[in-house]
Amino acid sequence: MKSKKEEIGLEGSIWFQKAENKFLGGESITLLEKIDDLGSINSAAKAAGISYKTAWHLVNMMNNLSEKPLVDRMTGGKGGGGTLLTREGRKVVEQFRVVQEEHQKFLRNLEGRLGDTNTLYQFLKKISMKISARNVFSGTVEKITPGAVNAEVILRLKGETRITAVITNGAVENLGLKEGMSAYAIIKSSSIIIAQELLDAKLSARNILPGKITKVIEGPVSTEVDLEIGEGNVISAIITHGSSEKLALKEGDTACSIFKASSVIIGVS
Repeated sequence: MKSKKEEIGLEGSIWFQKAENKFLGGESITLLEKIDDLGSINSAAKAAGISYKTAWHLVNMMNNLSEKPLVDRMTGGKGGGGTLLTREGRKVVEQFRVVQEEHQKFLRNLEGRLGDTNTLYQFLKKISMKISARNVFSGTVEKITPGAVNAEVILRLKGETRITAVITNGAVENLGLKEGMSAYAIIKSSSIIIAQELLDAKLSARNILPGKITKVIEGPVSTEVDLEIGEGNVISAIITHGSSEKLALKEGDTACSIFKASSVIIGVS
């Protein structure tokens, strides 16, 4: 009969990170490998056992948080386009597998020294956290403007794209935010408005990010719209099916993503 230690085992997953930005785990690496093998995100999603929508979410997140895009989406051409790993993407996959191999060696050695790891496992499980927000961007705090109660924080993403957030002065202090440090901007897809042409319209929203539509996923109630806003950064919005039909959105169109500064959550590693 197996002991509790043998039944549970000491297992762990790793994240590949550069500087302070976590953006790659085992599921993401598997997806990258399948994309490299099959040249299609749809085929790669099926082979990895995840939905097409989830696959696109992972690809967008990886490209958003990596200094250089890991996946390149090719459109048109004789073959009808496809999805390919960039040179940086292949390099990251190779590095991750080396780190993973050494990580497993480390865990096997650690388990022999810790003995029963059930209590430790339960504790780590409780403090692990995942977020439901679709949009997570990595950047550098460019400016902090404190006010009486709230502070305005400007986060510069790779390239010249900037996201403005309004958070409490207490949050600035608790997070230890300082100009020049790395941070994350987190925005729920339902908080984003998609517009085709602004012309001379005046809006109170601080964040107006123009770009090109890379993906439209229609649903009976809601539609997901992915907008590339520069340097491989992709922002996802969820709008009503009726709005999508009214705007007649399609891939390749130019559009703007609009969201309030108060809809942006700032996080740090």
